[in-house]
Amino acid sequence: MNIIKKIIWVVIGSVIAAFGIDLAIYAGFGGATLAVLWQGVSYVLHITLGQASFVVAVGMIVFCLFYDRSQIYLGTILYQIIYSVCTDLFQPLMHYTETKILNFFMMLMGIVLFAVGTAIYSYADWGRGSYEAVTFALAKKHSWQIKYVRIALDAMVVLFGMFLGGKFGMCTICTILLSGVMIQKTLQLLHAMIENNNILE
Repeated sequence: MNIIKKIIWVVIGSVIAAFGIDLAIYAGFGGATLAVLWQGVSYVLHITLGQASFVVAVGMIVFCLFYDRSQIYLGTILYQIIYSVCTDLFQPLMHYTETKILNFFMMLMGIVLFAVGTAIYSYADWGRGSYEAVTFALAKKHSWQIKYVRIALDAMVVLFGMFLGGKFGMCTICTILLSGVMIQKTLQLLHAMIENNNILE
């Protein structure tokens, strides 16, 4: 896959993921795992959610540059810039009903879109997202299992985010339960569809 195609995959994935995460977290059921930390940082620093996501990502990227820079590449930076900007751009577009059950399903749709967008970005194979980079860096450095590192990190960012003022809720739980599975399934589907048909490859 050449650089132009990688950029296309990263841009499309970033935009879809940003729209999905907004749809999920503004539905009124708390934040997604990392978004709980963004909410806390946003509250403390009096900045937008998109700006908070960028601040957190920069911190994670800097950590990885010193800890295991092999996890970071151009796609990591491009993804985070587009993702953070779009998170703020899409926020005014989020409108919900007065029926909680409908809003709950909109939240679930947001989580699905976030996972699909993340998978599309990941398919470019042009560097990990900042949170994934920290996960893999720790796992690689200490020979820990990735699933246990991710569980520990999820717990840490949610607790710290709540301490700063972020909101824990059903969105947090559903993201933990659904996002990983959806990302994996979407990646498998992309490989099957695109590589077999030579589309944008």
